[in-house]
Amino acid sequence: MTPAELLNFLNARGGQEYRVTALLHVGKGKKASVRELGEYRLNVRGGQVQATGPSGQTRLLDRNGFMAVFGSYVFGPATSTGEMTDLGPLFG
Repeated sequence: MTPAELLNFLNARGGQEYRVTALLHVGKGKKASVRELGEYRLNVRGGQVQATGPSGQTRLLDRNGFMAVFGSYVFGPATSTGEMTDLGPLFG
């Protein structure tokens, strides 16, 4: 999943937290490989993405900030953590 696809996925499910693995494609041809960069917990809160990295540090990023940080990554499948961080979508 590309970063833009992930943002669209999260926007459609605002407030619900998802776990994804960030992947980085390295090299070309036969020497190409994929490195796992760690697991991130992500959700959209209003116009910002709340991202908690492998170290446990949480950051709030706007769409441009998210693309600046994660734009070169690819993500594995998003899995719901079952956590709701913003109940607005349920009552809006």
